[in-house]
Amino acid sequence: MTHTYTITGMTCEGCHSKVENALNSIEGIKATVVLHPPMLTLTMPKHIPIAQLREALRAVGKYTISIKDAKGTASEMDKDPAEKSCCGTKKQDNKDVEFLQNSKAGKYYCPMHCEGEKVYDKAGDCPVCGMDLVKAPDLNDVKTLFTCPMHPEIIKEQPGSCPICGMDLVPMEPNDSEDQKNYKNLVHKLKVAVIFTIPVFAIAMIEMMPNNPLLKIMDAIKWNWVQLVLTLPVVFYACWIFFVRAWKSIITWNLNMFTLIGIGTGVAFLFSLVGMFFPDIFPNEFKTEHGTVLLYFEATTVILTLVLVGQVLEAKAHSQTSGAIKELLKLAPTEATLVLDGVDKIISIHDIKEGDFLRVKPGEKIPVDGKISDGESSIDEAMITGEPIPVDKKKDDNVIAGTVNGNKSFVMIAEKVGSETLLSQIVKMVNDASRSKAPIQKLADSIAKYFVPIVVIIAIITFFVWAKFGPEPALVYGFINAVAVLIIACPCALGLATPMSVMVGVGKGAQSGVLIKNAEALENMNKVNVLITDKTGTITEGKTSVETIFASNNNENDLLQNIASLNQYSEHPLAQAVVNFAKAKTISLIEVKDFEAVAGKGVTGTVTNKKVALGNKKLMEQVKASISDDLENKIIAEQKLGKTVSYIAIDGVAVGFVSITDAIKSSSKDAIKELMQQGVEVIMLTGDNANTAKAVADQLNLSSYKASCLPEDKLNEIKRLQSEGKIVAMAGDGINDAPALAKADIGIAMGTGTDVAIESAKITLVKGDLQGIVKAKNLSHAVMRNIKQNLFFAFFYNVLGVPVAAGVLYPFFGILLSPMIAALAMSFSSVSVILNALRLRNLKL
Repeated sequence: MTHTYTITGMTCEGCHSKVENALNSIEGIKATVVLHPPMLTLTMPKHIPIAQLREALRAVGKYTISIKDAKGTASEMDKDPAEKSCCGTKKQDNKDVEFLQNSKAGKYYCPMHCEGEKVYDKAGDCPVCGMDLVKAPDLNDVKTLFTCPMHPEIIKEQPGSCPICGMDLVPMEPNDSEDQKNYKNLVHKLKVAVIFTIPVFAIAMIEMMPNNPLLKIMDAIKWNWVQLVLTLPVVFYACWIFFVRAWKSIITWNLNMFTLIGIGTGVAFLFSLVGMFFPDIFPNEFKTEHGTVLLYFEATTVILTLVLVGQVLEAKAHSQTSGAIKELLKLAPTEATLVLDGVDKIISIHDIKEGDFLRVKPGEKIPVDGKISDGESSIDEAMITGEPIPVDKKKDDNVIAGTVNGNKSFVMIAEKVGSETLLSQIVKMVNDASRSKAPIQKLADSIAKYFVPIVVIIAIITFFVWAKFGPEPALVYGFINAVAVLIIACPCALGLATPMSVMVGVGKGAQSGVLIKNAEALENMNKVNVLITDKTGTITEGKTSVETIFASNNNENDLLQNIASLNQYSEHPLAQAVVNFAKAKTISLIEVKDFEAVAGKGVTGTVTNKKVALGNKKLMEQVKASISDDLENKIIAEQKLGKTVSYIAIDGVAVGFVSITDAIKSSSKDAIKELMQQGVEVIMLTGDNANTAKAVADQLNLSSYKASCLPEDKLNEIKRLQSEGKIVAMAGDGINDAPALAKADIGIAMGTGTDVAIESAKITLVKGDLQGIVKAKNLSHAVMRNIKQNLFFAFFYNVLGVPVAAGVLYPFFGILLSPMIAALAMSFSSVSVILNALRLRNLKL
């Protein structure tokens, strides 16, 4: 049995882990905890009292558990009044933060996912790592209206010229995206920082020259004052945000990159201030030949400016990582042509209703999902399926929103509008998946948790070691090297290594027709070593057609009317083939009573007071229908030709059969061959008979297959393989496949299949083609390789950079690292990780 509960008191990933581990420690249950929304799904062989669950949670923290009421909310008595979580993080006000179950569109989130799926209503910086929050693309295509700057009464939904004065229309609202605004703001601050940093740096450098020419203008003390004045705009305006973030990180004890930057530059700046106003308290080794204390205004400004350069580059790169989502959003047109009473009318895409007739002209984008009702054309579906060759479409064929019409006009009927269209679902899935966490990220998160305190300790040790054992001026060396250690360390490079690759990879997959539900699926696909695939609609086209109807009494039309009437209530593709065949022969359908779809076997019902059964041999056994030897031999002969054959029984006697053909997809053989070359064992499990299954397996060179499989047989086969330690992927497209898709390590749904199968799967192939599995496997491999490269760069950078900054090379090679060089290196470390992730955009799948 499975129960759903509400958990209160969780605010972070630490809470999530504690709660899940505590509940899983109870014998006989499997607990799955979701942080946002705070839900628990409990699978158990028998009911376990809620009191026992609460006792387990109280042992690990201030968490409470409650059964959801009819409205899906916890009762008031179950709510935890505590204001703090286990980690001491103060709970956020609901006005500032939301936990959205479906879409975080238009909300702000941390690119490093420090707080899981937590999102914010307003822009700002992450309270954990201090990075700028990123705005998720708004999936609701908000209308942008255009007006004339001279005639504000003119309002249009499209850009163009004013019908009165001819001037270009302009957007009524500013059209800058959020990331562009952030980027422009950072660029402005960078310009200010550079303007004031250059003269500070120049003054400091000239002071090192023999016979300093600046001293002929003013003495050293006055030049120090000039440096101070020039430093103030850099510290208190252009780069003040770094100190704010550092302070927040310290008071919340969420230590991060900005903690190190704030401490390092803050110490240098305060040291310089004290040196100016109270020079007598410093020993001589801190003073210059002019008697003034050696100041570090130039180090402060240069370091802060270089960090700001890194932030600008990072903001620019961030906007490119979500480029796939933005490109998908651009696919949807803003207008459509409504055909109403024979008259064409231009309407907004937001005004389209289900059932509307729409005219699509040559070269136009198809506005919504639907079906061609009049006309034909070739459709470019590359932006959805990733296939470059246009697809010919005729009457009753489905068309997809965002695809581009060829050179003919047609009329379509709208079937799915707004958020129901495939394009909208793709955008939402990509958006959600790009912000999910891959399991490999746990390693980076664990290290980052201890990273900053360790670096601070290393900096302190560096100062004292140099002060005691270093050459004169030992204190100066100790101070400079301690600051360099603080500045060069970059925990953000570790944190960004995984999410940036996932975001770009998921977007790349969507552009190639491979939709990935979350980062875990993307990672696990690389580990898959067994692929279980259904036959109909997966290996085969799924476009079934009736080839033969055999009736023992030679009355084929009566038999066809019975089975077609029965099949009109079934969603199975074989059933639809029979119904279409009957309609083509203008055979009318009649009422059916007691209809029942028997999973994995067929359908039964009462037609004109006769009990009719249509299905496989297992169904015949269930209804106890007798089968003559002559009929059985005819059926076996059809099956050996690779045909799918359904028995027809009336009142307990098999009276005929229907033979249905379903061609194998041209790409299936190549895809299966390539997967086997990659070490993936491919097993076909089909509900079809052994003869048909063998004929298909022989054509595909499949060594492993099982026939006459019921849904539970597929499920049990997956469980068996998993018990042997196999990582199993399941590909299917029918309702019968949904349990197996959910149980498999990776469920892969054919996009041409049912909504239930797609919902149960972790990967959806828009084209419904096994070649998409090859693409998914290649994409997963490339993304995981990219993530490992990023983690290596981040680890290697910090492992090498921190000791060098501490001065370990000085005794051997006389090498020391200036804090300014350290700042430059730190700034480019996170940028290099993002740039490496962006390489995935050029991946050929």
